[in-house]
Amino acid sequence: MSLPETVLITGASTGIGATYAERFARRGHNLVLVARDKSRLEALSSSLREQHGVAIDVIQADLTQANDLTTVEARLRDDASIGILVNNAGAAQSGTFIEQSTDSVANLVALNTTALVRLASAIAPRLALAGNGSIINIGSVVGLAPEFGMSVYGATKAFVLFLSQGLSLELSPKGVYVQAVLPAATRTEIWERAGIDINTLSEIMDVGDLVDAALVGFDRSEPVTIPPLQEAAHWDALQTARQALLSEIRQSASSRTL
Repeated sequence: MSLPETVLITGASTGIGATYAERFARRGHNLVLVARDKSRLEALSSSLREQHGVAIDVIQADLTQANDLTTVEARLRDDASIGILVNNAGAAQSGTFIEQSTDSVANLVALNTTALVRLASAIAPRLALAGNGSIINIGSVVGLAPEFGMSVYGATKAFVLFLSQGLSLELSPKGVYVQAVLPAATRTEIWERAGIDINTLSEIMDVGDLVDAALVGFDRSEPVTIPPLQEAAHWDALQTARQALLSEIRQSASSRTL
């Protein structure tokens, strides 16, 4: 019997990434854990090795830095045992668009979009050639709602959803599963790092509940999983409306008159 695929998880030292690490280790997968905080990675790795008897490698990397990103890309391209990528690393920030500095906006985009798409690009050709494997991209419900007032963060997460849906159309015929996971507010350190008081948020999902729901979607091969959504029919209705719109926007003649 073949061994379970090795899973590479970014942003793995805490929160959603660390919980994915525990859940996949529980399933018997070896892991490659990527994050900036090496001491936390080592502590998590030691605990998971002891509890679940899996092999774990640690890569200390800041994915906004070109050299670090290149290191992780090379591992994804060259390590044939890695069959699942969890693109989880991401950040948010407080303030309105005009209050945020240009550099902070650029760093946010670099981590939430550029790093994510480069890592997917590094592993996808190998998975397609093998005819199996999975890419899990962590987005956000904020990417569906400009009304939430997080313009740049929401735009990066809209990118994650669009990319995931496009890759799913391209790669699923080649045997590669792509899942977009769209959490709502989840109890992790991202809020403190962004300078946002978590106590001002009315509803918060526990990170364990979030990842467990996401993995139910993973096991069902859902292209998009929205853990906080209670009525799946609402997502289906949105997709149906979008598909109906496509027939109109493909037309060459304008409906606008002067």
